[in-house]
Amino acid sequence: MKVILAVVGRLKDSYLVEAEEEYRKRLRPLCTFSVSEHKDEAALLAALPANAHLYAFDERGASMTSIAFANEVLSAEQQHGGGAPVVFAIGGADGHSDVLRKRAKKLISFGQLTIAHRLVRVLVIEQLYRGLSILRGSPYHRE
Repeated sequence: MKVILAVVGRLKDSYLVEAEEEYRKRLRPLCTFSVSEHKDEAALLAALPANAHLYAFDERGASMTSIAFANEVLSAEQQHGGGAPVVFAIGGADGHSDVLRKRAKKLISFGQLTIAHRLVRVLVIEQLYRGLSILRGSPYHRE
């Protein structure tokens, strides 16, 4: 499965860069993963592959458990994705536009808390690792 994390902005804080790199390293045996950084949402939308399956992390989205994320998103994409890249989008400080929200297959939320978008980036990568680990039966996730 090819997974792209499409984000608005750059990650500058060294401690977040280190955390991201740790989870990117863990993801390498599980999927083809890349991060695509964009100056704004218009650039992010323009760079989306035409056949991409887009999911957006957005405060208006559905809150999911890690197991639901693994089964309803990652497993479904592995089984029915048809080889299309799976893109998870994170907006900038002001979130996503209606255009991107309408283009997305699903809006996903980390709950009602407001979380800085640079932290969400690390959280999404960790959840990708957790979800793919759940699907493989790895002991990483504990109920």
